[in-house]
Amino acid sequence: MFFRILLDDDCVIIGKIMAGKELNGHLAKRAEASSKFVILSLMLERRLGLAQATAINMIDMVGIGPFITLPMIITMMNGPYFLYAWIAGALLSFIDAMVWSELGAAFPKAGGSYNFLKEAYGADKAGGLMSFLFVWQTMIQAPLVIASAAIGFTAYFSYLFPLNPLAAKAVSGGVVILIVLLLYRRIETIGKISMFLWFGVILTILWIVAGGISHGNFLEPIRHMNDGLTVNYAFVSAIGFASVKTVYSYLGYYNVCHLGSEIKNPTRNIPRSMFLSIAGISVLYLAMNISVVSVIPWEETCDTDYLISIFMEELMGSTAAIVVTCLILWVAFASLFSATLGYSRIPYAAAADGSFFKVFAKLHPTKQFPHISLLFLGGLGFIFSLLFRLSDVISAILAMRILIQFIGQAVGLILLRKARGKQFFQWRMPLFPIPVILAIILWAGILISTGWQMILAGIGVISLGTIVYFVKAKRNGEWPFRVDN
Repeated sequence: MFFRILLDDDCVIIGKIMAGKELNGHLAKRAEASSKFVILSLMLERRLGLAQATAINMIDMVGIGPFITLPMIITMMNGPYFLYAWIAGALLSFIDAMVWSELGAAFPKAGGSYNFLKEAYGADKAGGLMSFLFVWQTMIQAPLVIASAAIGFTAYFSYLFPLNPLAAKAVSGGVVILIVLLLYRRIETIGKISMFLWFGVILTILWIVAGGISHGNFLEPIRHMNDGLTVNYAFVSAIGFASVKTVYSYLGYYNVCHLGSEIKNPTRNIPRSMFLSIAGISVLYLAMNISVVSVIPWEETCDTDYLISIFMEELMGSTAAIVVTCLILWVAFASLFSATLGYSRIPYAAAADGSFFKVFAKLHPTKQFPHISLLFLGGLGFIFSLLFRLSDVISAILAMRILIQFIGQAVGLILLRKARGKQFFQWRMPLFPIPVILAIILWAGILISTGWQMILAGIGVISLGTIVYFVKAKRNGEWPFRVDN
């Protein structure tokens, strides 16, 4: 009798004996008792290809964001040049995706930024603090993202069925519960569900675009997008504030990095899926915006929770408006599905690495997914969906993420390049470090545009997390309290 030991990036698995039979319970106990063997949880499996990874990114990016934020952005820009805010959001996403691609291809593991920050700042140095802070803020902002999608879903649902405040909370909370139930299964099944939901996302946006084209004035918004435009401080400030909303609508292009351990051929598929996602969604967003204002003048698009429904009602009647509203609900649901899937892997990765609470490292005994992490984030998202409004969480989400995840990660890549050399990275961005520096500058501008209240709230969360980390580090003899022999 003999064991075959399989080595992987994340753990050692003792799984098969003799003629390929699975390790049974009795033998497992004997092996566990032996000092020669270590038995850990089964690995997450690489089952998601390029198409599925791209679909997961795209449905996470679209969500309810562009349908809810479109009138907000037009109000902030107060002119036909509001399209520049969407272009600015796409530009930042492309630049930042270079950072994610280089890191994601080098460290294709579950958890994404958790691993990037740990490696960049040193696992036995400040990387422990940075990765802990990322997970710490994720445990707060991930449920906020989940809640924002559920609340946005409810806003459009109210076009179909007017809701009182209590009923609206019931709908948003119920959506979160349904998402958790759908995600409570194996990853290959989730990949198939993602493709199905992705089809609904693309169908919805294409229908909106086709409606504007058929109306006959599709190119008018482009011809007049510079009317009254003066590039001055007021315009730059407006772009900054409006870009907070457009960037929120683009977020999710990196979701594939959080699923790094479940992506086939990650060196190729992680970067490709991000750039394909951003390119596709950028074109669709711009076309959708142009389509809407080609039918409804930009001056008349403000102050509505369901602009697309009104657009379709004016264009094709009430029946078409009901159908498109249902499709938008599909899109919002699909995005919530994708975001919750990605976020559930972050606490799992940190806990499996020994840097977070051990309970989050548990995988489901038969379905092999981090069920404790999923249930916790889903449960907190359910609570937040009952407590907050959509307008309250968009800026807070960005303010909490920018310092640690986006800026911290970009700085970390520069440190990694210096420490390990460019040959270490299997995917390398062109013109390094210019894209990284641009990303840092642009993210700093977005952070300032969220407002000082949000900035202080984000700093407060980081400060509290830092205190908790140092208490934990002192107790466990970790950096910076480690005493080397």
